[in-house]
Amino acid sequence: MITEDKVIEIFYMADEYSREFSKVRQKYSLDEGRNDGKRRRNKPNRMSDAEIMVILILFPVLSSYSRFVELEKEVALCLALFIKDVLLGKCTGISFTDSTALRVCHIKRMHSHRTFSGLAQKGKTTMGWFYGFKLHLIINDRGEILNFMITPGNTDDREPLRNERYVQDIRGKLCGDRGYIGKALFEMLFINGIQLVTRVRNNMRNMLMRAEDKILLRKRAVIETVNDELKNIAQIEHSRHRSFNNFIVNILSAIAAYCFFPKKPSVDVTFINDGQLVLF
Repeated sequence: MITEDKVIEIFYMADEYSREFSKVRQKYSLDEGRNDGKRRRNKPNRMSDAEIMVILILFPVLSSYSRFVELEKEVALCLALFIKDVLLGKCTGISFTDSTALRVCHIKRMHSHRTFSGLAQKGKTTMGWFYGFKLHLIINDRGEILNFMITPGNTDDREPLRNERYVQDIRGKLCGDRGYIGKALFEMLFINGIQLVTRVRNNMRNMLMRAEDKILLRKRAVIETVNDELKNIAQIEHSRHRSFNNFIVNILSAIAAYCFFPKKPSVDVTFINDGQLVLF
């Protein structure tokens, strides 16, 4: 349960960031169409950007009226940058990566689905086929989100890791499942100071692996728990979206809400003097 002090803290952080964001946006915005002689509404909103962001963070499943839905779109960019600049965790040298399906409708209704026509795609996970998008995550051993990316459902799980901006703040060991196996990807990440650790597929030759790497792979389920909390607590996935903008805002608000969770799934990691890794 979020206390009153926590709400005040979240509002203070959001308000300070949104004020600076407004100054930057006003400085670089283009005044297109402002001299066409038409009268425009310049009346300020009753709710500030910070107030809207706090509501989105604290109440990700809020049923909003039409005006609030319009206001959500206006803070989407600010909310995304707020997450990237303020809320994401720091890399500790041990990271986990995974993707999770974001279904927008039942697979049998994909051909009649209109809201995400041309955007959502048919993909497949270990649980079967789905229609929608993928949320790619990188977390540290403390359960803090280090970065995220949203792609169509048919995107290869390895594709985000080829994006330098997605992994620019990652270093040390990065643990993933068998879907991340790839020699070219391993070499590219290794050059950038990232050691990709995965299990081998059943049809591949077995390889020698350090004991600490095997232990880390057994702890990779921590990111599955993060995905579960995003879906079942923050409600990041549902089929009631009526626009792509609201879909994005719902994802951003769920991720922001998770960043403020007082207790996150984590792995206890301790390094002793000889470099051996011990997990409890």
